[in-house]
Amino acid sequence: MRNHHPATPEVPAELVATQLKYNGEAGRAFITALPARTAVFLGRWNLRIDGRAMHGVTALVLPVRRADGTPAVLKLQLPDDESEGEPTALRHWNGDHAVRLLDHDPATGTMLLERLDHTRMLSHHPDAHEATLVIADLLAHLTATPAPPGVRRLGDIAQGMLERSSRALPRIPDPETRTLLQDCAAALREVAPEPGDRLLHWDLHHENVLAAGRAPWLAIDPKPLAGDPGFDLWPAISNRFDPDDITWRFDALTATLSLDREHARAWTLARALQNTLWHIEDGNPPEPPTLEIARRLRTA
Repeated sequence: MRNHHPATPEVPAELVATQLKYNGEAGRAFITALPARTAVFLGRWNLRIDGRAMHGVTALVLPVRRADGTPAVLKLQLPDDESEGEPTALRHWNGDHAVRLLDHDPATGTMLLERLDHTRMLSHHPDAHEATLVIADLLAHLTATPAPPGVRRLGDIAQGMLERSSRALPRIPDPETRTLLQDCAAALREVAPEPGDRLLHWDLHHENVLAAGRAPWLAIDPKPLAGDPGFDLWPAISNRFDPDDITWRFDALTATLSLDREHARAWTLARALQNTLWHIEDGNPPEPPTLEIARRLRTA
């Protein structure tokens, strides 16, 4: 007997919760419109649902079949500053070490993507060192060319971080933590005048790497920036966190990408600063793993 998949599946409760948490009324409106939007794109692109609905933090992802039977996924999301460049980046990479974009609706940010094997994430790989080298190889290819026009620029983000740091860091009560993060800001200040122009993924952690039939591993879910590849190393160091592995991963990544070690170290400390600013501005203390990475790389 064939499994029956409804034409407009129920929106997962977890997606509803995260949309309301992060996007408020805009998230509520997005959730309310999802069934009708799903129906529109199933019809427009001649798709039929072919499996159980999946979701990330902000997107609904539906396995579908195209008219010719080709498997794909329909990704419906609320565009924001981080995700709006995703189709631009995927079109630029054109399937080279990244999932292939099949169609895109600029008005809603809805995308039709090549279907990969979501049951085989790099996060399931038992060897953390091999997993790091997989990400390093992907980054070496993804960051090899200049970013196309229209992608957010790391230079602008860096300047914004420095301005926010001058307000936020003095409020940190612990003097050791405050000094550590001031050192991160000083490192960023040194490299900010040369922010780079490569196409960065920005979020290439282990769950954003999936197995595929046409390649062992492919990247998904870019939050693209135009900038220095050193800014792209952080997720491979911070995810599957192991304090004793920090320096090894950093060295493996910089070697594979042929990066200047001091330059890459400064940009990685900038990521520690960026993460901490987000936490402070949300009223939360800095995360211990973030501080530990900054401590170890400050003197590495």
